[in-house]
Amino acid sequence: MSLTRQQFLLSLPALALARAASAQTLFTRPVRFVLSTSPGGGADVTMRLLQPHLSERLGQSVVLESKPGGSGLIAGGLVAREAPDGYTFLVDIATHSVNPALGRTMPYKVMEDLVPVTQIIRGANALALHPSVPANNLAEFIAYAKQKKGELSFASSGNGSAQHLAMEIFKERAGLEMTHVPYRGGGPALIDLMAGHVQCYFAFIPSAIQHIREGRIKAIATTGEARAPAFPGLPTIAESGFPGFVSYDWNGVFAPARTPEPMKLAVQAAIADTLQLPEVRARILDMGIEPVGGSADEFRAFLAREIATWSGVVQRLGIVAD
Repeated sequence: MSLTRQQFLLSLPALALARAASAQTLFTRPVRFVLSTSPGGGADVTMRLLQPHLSERLGQSVVLESKPGGSGLIAGGLVAREAPDGYTFLVDIATHSVNPALGRTMPYKVMEDLVPVTQIIRGANALALHPSVPANNLAEFIAYAKQKKGELSFASSGNGSAQHLAMEIFKERAGLEMTHVPYRGGGPALIDLMAGHVQCYFAFIPSAIQHIREGRIKAIATTGEARAPAFPGLPTIAESGFPGFVSYDWNGVFAPARTPEPMKLAVQAAIADTLQLPEVRARILDMGIEPVGGSADEFRAFLAREIATWSGVVQRLGIVAD
């Protein structure tokens, strides 16, 4: 006899408890998650929100360790070399799919040496301007940028970053000329945007949300398929005259190849269950991002699409990595 949808939903807490009990018998020492980003960044904030719940579900302490730099290759290389015993995982961001598209020399093979476990969140970027820029919507900004032909500059979190490539696509479609100023991460890019050293930046919403709300920078559009939950009054670029323009930052978990399947499934289930907790879900949405928590196969398919998309952009626009 099959369950009705209502019966299935009512059964989810019991399923979560059963999975947690099973996971607690797998792990006998702390589980380490190595982050490819700096402390205080979007991935770090998200993992610290999940950390106590994951510890409860896995039955062991969850240790977070930041190893930023090298466009994620430092952290990725470290985890790829770890013994595949199920006690070390990588938390990486959109650069994981951008790096192979750029043809960077990498110390590991994406999808082979590091295998997908689950996508944690995805989030749109906001097209953020310095308050001195006389534009309050996308059309006004495009007109102003064309008037200032070549005089404006845009920040990114690094040459070949997802924000850089998204802006190159936007420039191409809008017919704009602007100078790219790459930074070593999103934090320095935001600081220089607020200082007026650059005029615009595709800012990851969780990192920029307070600066937007407090008026230190001005957001005029977002890059998601739908409007960002944190800014429902802010239109998307797609609905502002550029249909199909969609770009997300995201983070997800990877494991060294040959990591035992039960341990990967336990981590995936622990993250999925945690993302369903009302207080966690509400906090994530308030940060301007969306919980995902899908299967490894779903994450793998998503990554394949991302790599194909960015490879096409890199080839068409002739973008070269540092």
